Amino acid sequence: MTIEDLAQLAESLAIGTDRDREFPEPVIEAFLASGFAGLLSSIEQRGRGGGIRDASAVVARLTEACGSTGMIVAMHFCGAAVIEAFGPPAARSAVASGRALATLAFSEVGSRSHFWTPLSTARRDGDSGVLNDRKSWITSVHHADLFVWSSRGTSGEGVSLWLVPAATPGLVPSPSFDGLGLRGNESAPAAAQEVRIPAGNLLGEDGKGLEVMLGTVLPVFCILNASAAVGLARGALAKTVEHATATRFEHLDQTISSFPIARARIARMQLQCDMAAALLEETIGSVERTGDAGILRVLEVKAAASEAATIVTDLAMAVCGGAAFRKETGVERFFRDARAYAVMAPTSDQLYDFIGRELCGLDLLA
Repeated sequence: MTIEDLAQLAESLAIGTDRDREFPEPVIEAFLASGFAGLLSSIEQRGRGGGIRDASAVVARLTEACGSTGMIVAMHFCGAAVIEAFGPPAARSAVASGRALATLAFSEVGSRSHFWTPLSTARRDGDSGVLNDRKSWITSVHHADLFVWSSRGTSGEGVSLWLVPAATPGLVPSPSFDGLGLRGNESAPAAAQEVRIPAGNLLGEDGKGLEVMLGTVLPVFCILNASAAVGLARGALAKTVEHATATRFEHLDQTISSFPIARARIARMQLQCDMAAALLEETIGSVERTGDAGILRVLEVKAAASEAATIVTDLAMAVCGGAAFRKETGVERFFRDARAYAVMAPTSDQLYDFIGRELCGLDLLA
């Protein structure tokens, strides 16, 4: 199955996925079976040995079809990148072969969008780590097989990351949220109640997980969130053009696209898509050239693409008018989904502060 096949399947289910808050299981099962789940896994693990450009293209195309599907896949790739870099061989093999769907478990009620300061605790008990506390937002919470879970270090200092299989006793997911947008990505809290994890499931060094968060997770997360936002904006633009060129004022014998204000709004939508895509391309190119796009560019790309998606979907609603409020037109779903990117940690406001701190030579996380 190709990515285009997956996208078409996702689009065919998108209205129901959104309306019923239904996890797009047929698409994700096909994604896992297709080999694309192992896109970032090494050839040695029988993965595809791909890079961030490949993952970006997959996420953008799937999000263009269905925002929820694109976000599920983006979060899988985020978890897969950490597991490939630091995970035990069995977990790396499971991801590479498509036998495991991965996701991140970082956000908490107590520290909210400040994902780098978990309140979840971990303690050593012989050859195991024991986890306690509650995560507030986990994508694919009832369908993921592997969670990349953050906690305080076992000494109480720093951050540690753990590979937590979904079947681990004491891991208790809650029902998914009835949210505004991205309604099918099954985002919900989960609690760890004396969850016992082998020490070999520590991802990186105990207490030094912040380095993994900033060096491995943040670049992949920001680039793939930007990719999703660009894909969503393109999807909204396509729906808008389709509606504007097909809908007629019969008494004037003209379409919506006959009016200069509508064309000007569509032009602005295209410009926003192109500007965000250009920044995304430059960021990916920098990763490919040097292995590191730099913290400033990584922060910028998520903020810029999120803002572009919001602007584009606002304009889509304006061009399509009253018809945009109908589910079957497809525009209002993109409008709602776009709002998620601005509040997904790190939020756009937090990103603007980070960017300002970086430009002013201040400590990023002070």
